Amino acid sequence: MQSDRARNPQTHLTLRVDGHVKSPTSPAESQPESQPDGRSLLIQNAQILQPNGEFLRGEVWVKAGIIHQVGPQVGPVPEGTRSIDATGLLLLPGMIDPQVHFREPGLEHKEDLRSASHACARGGITSFLEMPNTNPLTITQAALDDKLQRASEKCVVNYGFFIGATAENLPDLNTATPACGIKIFMGSQHGALLIDDETALDPIFATGTRLIAVHAEDQARINQRKVECAGATDPAMHSVIQDNQAALNATQVAIALSTKYKRRLHILHLSTGEEAILLQSEKPAWVTAEVTPQHLLLNTDDYARLGTLLQMNPPIRSKRDNELLWDSLLSGAIDFIATDHAPHTLAEKAKGYP
Repeated sequence: MQSDRARNPQTHLTLRVDGHVKSPTSPAESQPESQPDGRSLLIQNAQILQPNGEFLRGEVWVKAGIIHQVGPQVGPVPEGTRSIDATGLLLLPGMIDPQVHFREPGLEHKEDLRSASHACARGGITSFLEMPNTNPLTITQAALDDKLQRASEKCVVNYGFFIGATAENLPDLNTATPACGIKIFMGSQHGALLIDDETALDPIFATGTRLIAVHAEDQARINQRKVECAGATDPAMHSVIQDNQAALNATQVAIALSTKYKRRLHILHLSTGEEAILLQSEKPAWVTAEVTPQHLLLNTDDYARLGTLLQMNPPIRSKRDNELLWDSLLSGAIDFIATDHAPHTLAEKAKGYP
């Protein structure tokens, strides 16, 4: 057995396996246990996180890219199996980040698929779902194919891509393949991806069965607040202009349309306590929601320290919102955490507000 000690100064290992599904009758599955496999891996002496939240000191055997056995001692494994001595390390399942905005194609000065996927792997993210606001926009089969081809050449983790909804591409939304869902920007967006009219939203919800994920902010209210707050240059005004009511309005519209058509809906980056309270009482079984670390951990007091570095959409909210979001996450009304990773250069972030 080939052995190499884990040399990285990290305190955990994250295991990634291939995302494809193999037939039980494939050659790899029918291969005798004693036959060497170049993709056979044994992780030993790890503290393995179990579904019940407890840790097991033991081993994991990965055979042909698939987790084959987990236990205090596994095997017998084939000769030639590579092993990792994980003494002193925690072994965690690879995490899925269901919302990222990587910058390829078109904005590679910020990041590309290669650098982004390597950062994922280093941080324990083994699968990501990426949004369509690149350049060109991912709103056609051709644009999706281009992004998939780039990912196949550059990504070191598993990936999926959303197709973006516009007022003109309804036929593409349920036929573009493979797409992990449809992304709708109800606010905080310019150009073709902004759909802020309920008459345009309705046919998207009415047609097809593919998951719809929404950035829920009421653009009409945001526009009104911009007029009311004209001339504002304090970055903290971002949370005043794109206020809690704008987020709640759009989330209510999205849930109503989802309920009308029994359409699977995912509410992205929930940011307000009002939305959290709404989900506690009015969340259909086919609706899911996420929250980001920044909306759990940062609040409007942090503008004094971070300025425009804290500017994001939807904006950071109050300490009260932090607390209500935590309550809904821990109760299960909010289903999971996503990063909404969307990098900018420091020069871009240093520009004055607005």
